[in-house]
Amino acid sequence: MTAINGKVYLVGAGPGDPKLITLKGIECLQHADVVIYDLLINVKLLEHCPAHTEKIYGGKMIGEQEERQAEIDGLMIRHAKAGKTVVRLKGGDPFIFGRGGEEALTLVDAGIDFEIVPGITSAIAAPAYAGIPLTHRSYSSSVAFVTGHSAALKADSAIHWDHLSKGVDTLVVLMGVGHLREIAGRLIQYGRSPDTPVALIHWGTTPQQKTLEGTLANIAQKAEAVNFRNPAAIVVGAVNTLREQLSWFDRKPLLGRRIIVTRARAQASDFAAHLESSGAEVIQFPTIETQPTPDNPMLNRAIAQLAAYNWIIFTSVNAVEYFYRHLRTNGKDTRALGNARICGVGQKTVAALDKIGISTDYVPTQYRGAVLAAELEGVEGQKILLPRASIAADDLPNGLRDRGAIVDAIPVYETVKVGAEGRDALKADLHNGRIDMVTFTSSSTVTNFLEMFDPHPIAALLDQAHIAVIGPSTAATVEAYGLTADIVAKKASVETLAEEIVKFYTGKDKEKRP
Repeated sequence: MTAINGKVYLVGAGPGDPKLITLKGIECLQHADVVIYDLLINVKLLEHCPAHTEKIYGGKMIGEQEERQAEIDGLMIRHAKAGKTVVRLKGGDPFIFGRGGEEALTLVDAGIDFEIVPGITSAIAAPAYAGIPLTHRSYSSSVAFVTGHSAALKADSAIHWDHLSKGVDTLVVLMGVGHLREIAGRLIQYGRSPDTPVALIHWGTTPQQKTLEGTLANIAQKAEAVNFRNPAAIVVGAVNTLREQLSWFDRKPLLGRRIIVTRARAQASDFAAHLESSGAEVIQFPTIETQPTPDNPMLNRAIAQLAAYNWIIFTSVNAVEYFYRHLRTNGKDTRALGNARICGVGQKTVAALDKIGISTDYVPTQYRGAVLAAELEGVEGQKILLPRASIAADDLPNGLRDRGAIVDAIPVYETVKVGAEGRDALKADLHNGRIDMVTFTSSSTVTNFLEMFDPHPIAALLDQAHIAVIGPSTAATVEAYGLTADIVAKKASVETLAEEIVKFYTGKDKEKRP
């Protein structure tokens, strides 16, 4: 029996910012059996793929374009004929200097069904992120996109530089920095003023974005002086003068900062989002993951006797989620809590309780075990349940017991180490000063992170990076390793930690501690 052909989706991945892919592009990735992706796409997009998806790198380096293109064409056809859904993930837009048209024609010749999913090209996105509108009623009513590869400058090139030079208000040249001097010379030769403003935008829409400004007369010299390289967009025209007022992305306080997040991946998304919204490049390097405690007779007894407790104290979102999971496993729901009063530590914990229909009776002013133990009123003789991590500080239960409470501190989840995937690359980045900050949200993240690099001298490895932590307990763990936390968040939340990091980099002391 002949296999029914699959289908190929030529999908534009956008210009670099992973949030600039279209909803349809994400939908294609979520249903892909095979993804063939280009050099310049943001690999975070591959996280949208299901577990079974085969991911194939299809990038092409200088000198191997034709050979690699033939391989890519063959891969698309072979997998589609095997009945698979294939996503050809291309940087920017498939039909803007991306060989998308050629690949589509190849699929037509092979009788393969296909769809085009447009993407945002860097030709418009990079200028937008640099604060340069390609058209403006007072400056430009026309725009043209041009390839900057060497073929564009040959005598038999189809590009009419003589017409483009004066016939278009705004000119955007992609991947032309390597031929910048020739491009500028060609435009001047055909009548464009040497004083015409020019902007070069490197890695537009990403935290690595850099913009260099000049004129046709001097931009090549400026670019050579700072070793400016592709990938870049070249914008030629009077619209560049608006950048001084409109450069919104450059003003992000963490732009260009590379920050490591060591939190468990399942809990890291909010923290990463806060940092990324301020311009940081977030490197997720989880050192722990959480999982429910194995069969626990003490917990099962507590759940069977929940009505006997006067208070239940939840100190984290994990405590809420895993306690509720154990509750459901035992065939119960929130009705089993009876008249127990509920204490939730931190707004995230309160929100997690609200989500499962549990109202909070008390929220402490801060979370330090000793402070909470002292704040909770009328605890003498009260029976208190404290569902928590298997490894947790004892200052809270001990403080409550000192005040006459009967406390059952019972583990409902545990943290375990995760593998050290990417450790060597991260070590090299730390050693070479390419990491600005390492963040820790618990003592276990500190310990597990530092042990991954043992026996390397930790102090030397982190000498060029700042350290930011949540809470005094985590700071104390950092200090136990002979290090110092530059930032200790005043509140036990990732939002507060992110705010403190922004303040740190926008404050007067931005240099590494002595």
